[in-house]
Amino acid sequence: MSGENAFSGFTKKTVQFFRELAKNNDKAWFEAHRDVYEAEVMAPSRAFVEAMGAKLRTVVPRIVAVPKVNKSIFKIHRDTRFSLDPSPFKTNLGIYFWEGPKSRLESSGFYFHLEPPTFMLGGGVYMIPDKALEKFRRAAVGPKSGTELTSILRELGRQGYEPGGRHYKRIPPGYDASHPNSSLLLHTGLYTGWEGKIPPEFYSPELVDFCFERYRPIIPLHEWLMKNLA
Repeated sequence: MSGENAFSGFTKKTVQFFRELAKNNDKAWFEAHRDVYEAEVMAPSRAFVEAMGAKLRTVVPRIVAVPKVNKSIFKIHRDTRFSLDPSPFKTNLGIYFWEGPKSRLESSGFYFHLEPPTFMLGGGVYMIPDKALEKFRRAAVGPKSGTELTSILRELGRQGYEPGGRHYKRIPPGYDASHPNSSLLLHTGLYTGWEGKIPPEFYSPELVDFCFERYRPIIPLHEWLMKNLA
């Protein structure tokens, strides 16, 4: 991407928008600041999706990066139908790059999350679809696939990445609780990531490389999930 649409970084106004939204989470405030949302959140988000997608494709050629709401960019409106929280808007920016023909939320990929003062980058599958959960469990304890996963998680641990997605308290019936990978049978998702304060790179084109270097260690886990959950 080149010219005026090239990614040049997010701005202080991007962060300030979400700080203020957290204090004024109502439709009237949002509509009064919609121009800020479009200029300081959506415009750089679209440019980032294109730039980050191009970078990720150098190592994950089939990554999906679509600079649209409900594609790579999560919508800001909350679904309040089944929630006790009536707040109409999310106070974070979420962006996702995924692989495969399934819907994004059923697919392994790489996640970007801004929620001032926190910035988070992650990868893997947040919620394994019910129809794929048994396949995941068999792979997690399989002679070859299980050993591969153990090695991947061990290397991630050396680099400070801890696995997330544990949900259940008991090993599912039919599985050996003494298996070295038995704790993975308690998972309904398998993901890991980095979390910290908003870095200086957030406000520059260098954010793409910053994210890429933190996504890179997660690529073996992503590849394992693509191979064993497909």
